[in-house]
Formats: sequence, C-alpha cells, structure tokens
Amino acid sequence: MKTRFLIAAVATLLMALPAQAANIQNIDLGKKAEVWFAEDHTVPIIAFNISLPAGSAYDPAGKAGLAAFAGAMMDEGAGNVDSKAFHEALASRAISFSARADRDYLTISISTLKENAPEALRLLQLALTRPRFETDAMTRVRTQIIQSLQQDQAEAPRVAARGFMRQFFGGHAYAHPVTGEIESISSINAADLKSFARSHWVKNGLKVAVAGDITAPALTKLLAQTFQPVSGAAVPPLPNIGRLGTPGVHVVPLPVPQPSASFGVPGIMRHDPDFIPGYVANYILGGGGFSSRLTDEVRVKRGLTYGVSTSLTSYGKASVLQGSVATRANAIRQTVQIVRDTMAEFAKNGPTQAELDDAKTYLTGSFPLAFASNSGTASQLGAFLRQNLDIGYVARRNAMIQAVTLADVKRVSKKLFDPSRLTVVIGGSPADGRAAPQVPRPPVRPAPTAQPPETPPARPGTVTPPPKPADKPLTGPVTAPQTDKRP
Repeated sequence: MKTRFLIAAVATLLMALPAQAANIQNIDLGKKAEVWFAEDHTVPIIAFNISLPAGSAYDPAGKAGLAAFAGAMMDEGAGNVDSKAFHEALASRAISFSARADRDYLTISISTLKENAPEALRLLQLALTRPRFETDAMTRVRTQIIQSLQQDQAEAPRVAARGFMRQFFGGHAYAHPVTGEIESISSINAADLKSFARSHWVKNGLKVAVAGDITAPALTKLLAQTFQPVSGAAVPPLPNIGRLGTPGVHVVPLPVPQPSASFGVPGIMRHDPDFIPGYVANYILGGGGFSSRLTDEVRVKRGLTYGVSTSLTSYGKASVLQGSVATRANAIRQTVQIVRDTMAEFAKNGPTQAELDDAKTYLTGSFPLAFASNSGTASQLGAFLRQNLDIGYVARRNAMIQAVTLADVKRVSKKLFDPSRLTVVIGGSPADGRAAPQVPRPPVRPAPTAQPPETPPARPGTVTPPPKPADKPLTGPVTAPQTDKRP
C-alpha cells in the first residue's frame, strides 16, 4: 500500500515531464531516416541517441561478434585523427560518446554541452565515414572482448543466457551471442570491419532521437550536415524465424555452487494489440520485483533465491518473454519446477484485480522517470523509434495501460504463459539434495524435554525449521545442449 501511495506522489511531482516529452517534433532528414526531437532549454546540454541497422543479427557466417567489435572501434580513430587524439578530443570537451550493438541495431549515445555539439557530431561523421581500424587499437579492443568472453564462460548466469538464446532461436542469427565467440572474434580482421562499416553504417534505416537545448531549425541543419556524406545503401532484410523455442530443460554443465536458469516462452510482437496487456501481465508475474508472483513463490515463501525476474522483449523478427533465477545446486530443479507451476497457475487464473491495479499504478506512475534528464529522454525516444512506434505513442502510452482490463490480462496470459512451451537452460550442474519447503509453513519450536539436548540449545528467538520434503520431479526432458549448426 505504501508503494502505491509513493508512486502516486512521484507521478504528481513529475506531471510536467510526460507532457514535455509528449511534445515531440519530427525532424525531416529525408525518407531514409527518422528523427524525433524533444526541445528543452532547462540546461545547456544536448543528448543524441542514434541507431543504425548494424546489430549482431547482421554478423556474417563465421564472424559472430563482428557488429559489436566494429561498434567498439568507433571511437578508436577516424580520418586524420588517431585513437589517442580522438579520445582526447572527446575528453577535452567533456563529450560522452559510446556505441553498443544489440541484436538489431548499433546504438550510439552522445551527450554534450550545447556549445560542443558541432564538434561531437563532426567526430561522429568522421567515425561513420572514415574509420581507421588501426592494428594497435584492434589488438587492444580484441583483447578486451576476449577477456570478457572468457569471464562469461565461468559465470553461470551468462552461460545460461547464452545457452537459452541458442536453444530458443535455433539456426537464426539471433541465436549467437552479440559479442560473438572467442574463435570468431580472433578471426576478425581490419578488412572485415571495414566491409561491415561500409555496408551497415548507413543512413538508410537511420533512427535518431534528440533531447535538449537546441531549436528545431538548428538541429535540422546540424544533422543534415552530419549525415550528408554517410552512405545511403540499403541493408538486406533479416530472415524470418520459424519455430521458436525448444521446450524442456537443457543443462550446460559448469562446476559452480550456484547454478543459474534462463527460461522463456515465445512473446508478443510490439505491434500486436495484445502487447500492452502482455506487458502488464509480465509485470505482475515476474517483472515487478518484490511485488511479482514469482518473487513471492520462489523467494518469499521458500527462500530459494535472492531474485527472480522476467521481461518481455520484442526484436525486429521475434519476441520472447525471458526470465532468470539462480539458486543452490541441490535446489535448481525444484526452483525451475516452481517457476513452471507458477506460470501454469497464472495462465489458468490470471491476476487478481488488486494485482492489476497495483501494476497500473506503478507502470504509469514510474513512466515520467524515464524523462528526468535529456539523456533519459533521448534514450527512451530512441527505444520507441527502434520499435517502429509512431510519434504519438508517448502521449498515449499511459492511457493504453489504464485501459487494460482484468479480462484482457487473463485472456493474454492463457496463451502467453503456456508452460508446455517453456524452454529452460541451466548453467551449472544440478545436484541431488534435500529441498526447501514447497509451501510456506509456520515455524515450529522444539517441545520442552527433561533430557539434556543432544545438540547445544538454540539462542533465544531462533526456531527449528520444518522438515524438508523430497525434491519434486521436473516435467519434460532434461538434455544436454544441442550443437549449434551455425559456425
């Protein structure tokens, strides 16, 4: 209850923010690009969120991680500016510049003082049109990527997440890790990077979100100058995806004391009318932190984990509702079964009206926080652009959530949370052992006895836990991970 009042209070204090963010303008940069702009003269800062059709799904066969490698090289020198000079040019003007690949896009984030915006975009233009890809910089970045990949191989959550994507997407390009594999990163050369940049760092499909201290005419001129020399080549479309998921439990052995499970089912595409009800349903099941059903069942009632969560993610060619949970080795199978049972119950009966009301209060009340800074506004608008939403979505978003009914959530939950479609990948090695209680039980204190106890007496205030029942068996096959047919 306190949480609901707090969110309502925050929403009241920030009412001006969504109204300001909803006043978004289109900037004409030609038919090949789309630009949204939120003008704000509160502080002399401008934030840019620039997305190119250059994500990991476009990695060529045998070159997994090429898009991410190229993105990591973007600030490592361009034109007549070497790596050191490029970094110094950014640092001397306090320009924040980063480029990060996801599965569909390479997203460049820039934040700068108004007076330094022309220089920031001049450097961006150089990086897009005349990248250097020098040997020394490549060696350093390659080493950093490989070290990160080596660390990933020893971390159960990363092993599970990567295994899940392979099982869920099969032979599609979404299946391989965004940052690639050690072997593929080791094989990438300067010619590969130059070829990828030439064919994918283009303005055909460009999406730009800008927020801050600049006028629309000035921004139009600045962006036109920046992207005028950028190639207008078209990027080939990604292939469609057939069957999603490999239902069952798949184990990737790893000698760790706390295995991690990554699990998921096919999701709902962003333009499907059921996406918003599904988004609300996901919040109630696993997206709402301590207020979610899964947290209540797995952590609060049984103490099996510190955290369990789910998210609904829509890519360009597919959507997935994916979650994660970690626990001790002798409870991971039980934990996965509880997740499955909780999903099944939610699919059958849906949420309560109180859960729906709380979800709406949070999702609408917290929305203004995304627009609390120019960087936050640009980032949020950039995400909506990449999802191909229309410019009026920001103004309509909260009303769409408020319009979701209990019947809507129950209807969507029946098809979304079908446990028979659940793909689970465990990173780690499950072990047999005594399980935690399946249902909550009141504490039991030992009865008084005249005989001396066989063990030292407990300290005042402690309780003896109830007996632990045997682990409940999992349904569905438990298999070793399938071999990925992609190079």
